[in-house]
Amino acid sequence: MIKFFYLIVIFFGSTSLQAQLSDFKSFNFTKADAKALQYKGESLENMPKLAYDLTYNLATDVEKFRAIFIWVSTNIKYEYGFYLKNARVRKKFKNDSIKLAEWNKEFSLKVFKKLLKEQKTVCTGYAYLIKELSNLANIKCEIIDGYGRTANDETLRLIVPNHSWNAVQLNNKWYLCDATWSSGYYNANEYKFQYDFNDGYFLTDPNWFVKNHFPLDSKWLLTAKETQFSAFEKMPIMYNEAFKYKVFPMHSLKLRNEVVKNKEVVFFIKALYSLEKKAIKIEIGSGKNSSLVQPIINELSDGVFEIKHTFTTRGVYDVHFKMNEDYIFTYIVKVKK
Repeated sequence: MIKFFYLIVIFFGSTSLQAQLSDFKSFNFTKADAKALQYKGESLENMPKLAYDLTYNLATDVEKFRAIFIWVSTNIKYEYGFYLKNARVRKKFKNDSIKLAEWNKEFSLKVFKKLLKEQKTVCTGYAYLIKELSNLANIKCEIIDGYGRTANDETLRLIVPNHSWNAVQLNNKWYLCDATWSSGYYNANEYKFQYDFNDGYFLTDPNWFVKNHFPLDSKWLLTAKETQFSAFEKMPIMYNEAFKYKVFPMHSLKLRNEVVKNKEVVFFIKALYSLEKKAIKIEIGSGKNSSLVQPIINELSDGVFEIKHTFTTRGVYDVHFKMNEDYIFTYIVKVKK
């Protein structure tokens, strides 16, 4: 089953390009991760103390931020009920800026209270907490508001900004991260939040981050080449597991594509780490029917793979790429004569 992660809604400094976790590949985060585990379940009533406890005896800002990020991602639950209510109201007031502003203020207070008392929140609460704890540890950190794209149809339309995340400054560079999507997902079958830490949203390469995050202020893209919002809307649907495995779609194919029956279609993917070709599969679905296909896969160079498939029947198909049993991204393919 695809894990649908449902999101929500509720800034400054010079930016540096191409900042990512690989800048810290020589760092060992074992001590920082242990700090986060040591203080698991701590209260938020005294945040200065929590920030101190999480960061003292850690030598570098990146280790301190790691401890904060891990703690927030593994101790704060996503409140799906808040998401539903906020989404309904924001959609209702999308053409009334005064009422929308009033609602945002009211909702922010509710989010803050829920966060402090129950350690449950939505994306703005995660982003707020990351910023507060970081600032208390003398680390510059900002909340970034914008759009997040998921498998949820409503977010595909991107009517209003629907997500918040963070930018953090380390060694005079800005980096991107998302504690909400690192923390886990809402299990729609069991009606509860499921912790499932995803390291892929910690100091993520901006070129991959932009595949499902788009900031209101484009300076926070942090990419060498600026992506247009219209292009962002047309990107394939990305799942959290793509960031977990660090496998991403490449090149020109968009979310929706038209192809000719019996003509080979070529997809390209980029793997940031070594992987076995047999781990990559595609699931092709139409309506209630789906089938798992082992496509033709060729490794080109530098972690780039070409994946070939021929559609032999007309129709509209959801083409889900999978790593092992996990969905990583999806295209929609219309096959014509």
